Amino acid sequence: MENLTPKEIVSYLDQYVIGQDDAKRTIAVALRNRYRRMQLPPEIQDDVIPKNILMIGSTGVGKTEIARRLANMMSVPFIKIEASKYTEVGFVGRDVESMIRDLAAVSLKLVRESENEKNAEKIEAYIENKIIEKLLPPLPAGASEQKKIDYEASFARMQAKFEKGDLDHLKIKVEMPLPGLDFEGSGLPPQMANVQESISKVLGGLNKKGKEKEVTVKEAKRILAEEASAELLDDEQLKELAIEKVEKGGIIFLDEIDKIAVASNSQSRQDPSKEGVQRDLLPIVEGSTVHTKLGMINTDHILFIAAGAFHLSKPSDLIPELQGRFPLRVELDSLTEEVLYRILTEPKNSLVKQYEALMQVEELKLVFEEESLKEVAHLSSLANEKAEDIGARRLHTVMEKILEEISFSADEHKGESYIITREMVKEKLGKVVEDEDTTRYIL
Repeated sequence: MENLTPKEIVSYLDQYVIGQDDAKRTIAVALRNRYRRMQLPPEIQDDVIPKNILMIGSTGVGKTEIARRLANMMSVPFIKIEASKYTEVGFVGRDVESMIRDLAAVSLKLVRESENEKNAEKIEAYIENKIIEKLLPPLPAGASEQKKIDYEASFARMQAKFEKGDLDHLKIKVEMPLPGLDFEGSGLPPQMANVQESISKVLGGLNKKGKEKEVTVKEAKRILAEEASAELLDDEQLKELAIEKVEKGGIIFLDEIDKIAVASNSQSRQDPSKEGVQRDLLPIVEGSTVHTKLGMINTDHILFIAAGAFHLSKPSDLIPELQGRFPLRVELDSLTEEVLYRILTEPKNSLVKQYEALMQVEELKLVFEEESLKEVAHLSSLANEKAEDIGARRLHTVMEKILEEISFSADEHKGESYIITREMVKEKLGKVVEDEDTTRYIL
């Protein structure tokens, strides 16, 4: 996945996000440039820094959806965070560096999963041996040759049964893993969190054995998988791989960045820590070294994608140094009636397909006439004009209102077909959308 061409990235995003071609192209090129950089000689590599992106567009036009789909598509460490949850150093709240620590944790998880897949056979063999040894205890040291031959035959029979799943119902005693204490999100300074973790490891080491619990073989397979992974994989090597993955391919999607901008026309600066957060963000976006559980991580080549609606402020209200760190600006279009109709019908798991699948659970066939969907798009667009423009999120509200009755009584209509017509949509929502006050409260 890491060497997809820009066209392939865009066509993947097209399955889930309608329109917004400029944003998709910009992101596709930025991702491809990561791959291109890795193919360069080391002396040039260090000088090619990622071009961070700032996405500007109203709420509900697809900024976060693009990020969500990117996360599913890429096999690189990726986190999506809200800028508004961070506070300036000295205030109570999360410090900005914690985003890199979160990214490091995601990277370690990715690397561990990848290594588990590579060593799947060894892990399976470890689990199999552990379980069969519980059911068929090993022979004592001085056993006769005949007993050893009989034991091996019994062991082979057990292996065959294990592979077929015939032993899954049997119960065995296994040692439960000791619960790990995580001080990462405790709000403590990183150094203090590390000290606390070291103390807990020492105390945990005094009581190395976990409690024994009687479980089925099926459950034991899951419990022992973690033990097998810890036993067979080298933790230090995993950490090195995770750090490399973060430094070369990490992506941070910084949502709601407009919430930390101070509008130039605001007389009272309500939150003095907004500019402080921007100043704290600067070194991380520009490139600095952050202390994490895995070790020191350099942020020079992490790609930052920031997004915001910028209703009350403008990108120029961010401090100049931070603006300069986001050289690529891309504006997302507001959603027209036609685009809203396409959003209803075209994506891989569109809203219409979701509701049809939900009703299918109750053995009710939900059918939307094309004209009814056009009417839904029309009324949603109208509601967006009359009240706040919340983009595609308006479709959720409108669809819920239309299907309210049938969702409630679906179990009474098993085996039936329920057709949504244009008249039905008009009847349910026509008056609500016409009256501006009602629209504000209901839709």
